[in-house]
Amino acid sequence: MDRRKALKNMGLAMGYTLATPTLISLMQSCKGEPAVVWTPDFFTMDEGSAVTKLVDIILPKTDTPSASEVNVHLFIDKFANEVMEKEQQDFVRMSMNKFMDKVLADSGKEQIKDITTEDLEPVLAAALKVSNEDKITNMKMINTYNKAVAAGEEAQLDDTVSRFAFADNLRGLTIWGYKTSEYVGEEVLAYLPVPGEYIGCADTQELTGGKAWSL
Repeated sequence: MDRRKALKNMGLAMGYTLATPTLISLMQSCKGEPAVVWTPDFFTMDEGSAVTKLVDIILPKTDTPSASEVNVHLFIDKFANEVMEKEQQDFVRMSMNKFMDKVLADSGKEQIKDITTEDLEPVLAAALKVSNEDKITNMKMINTYNKAVAAGEEAQLDDTVSRFAFADNLRGLTIWGYKTSEYVGEEVLAYLPVPGEYIGCADTQELTGGKAWSL
């Protein structure tokens, strides 16, 4: 199944894909900004460059634009800076540092600014390549870690689990931001800004040709 069809059919499969006023506002603020010249608010410049490469690894350009072409990297930066609580921000920074440390170690490079897409791909793939059983175990370890931090206790998280946490969160935010973007909302999903007749029970295939609703 190609990405366009997958996005059309995704609907509410992901629990966090509902567009709220806050998310719409964030995406609106990202819409007019240039994709090339970008100063992140949450990430450093070097981290922002790495995030831009990572979102395009997750959703590269095919018959639809890449993630960065619809400013998903800007959305993630703004979401982290303006919506996340401090504990969530700290967790993102910690897990991202563990992820980048692995990229630098494997690539033999010393600075994030020198990291390429080719350096990032294998680390991202390895972090996400976990069985369902291991994913459940990782989530339990992450939950235990976050509870300890919230209680003011000292806590440590295994490096492998930290890299998984960063990669999994980034993948979810990338898909979320992509679905919330103006292009996907209007060109890929079923878009009807001025609703007409309300039909409570009807087949999606009949109403929208199988597309999930954008709004």
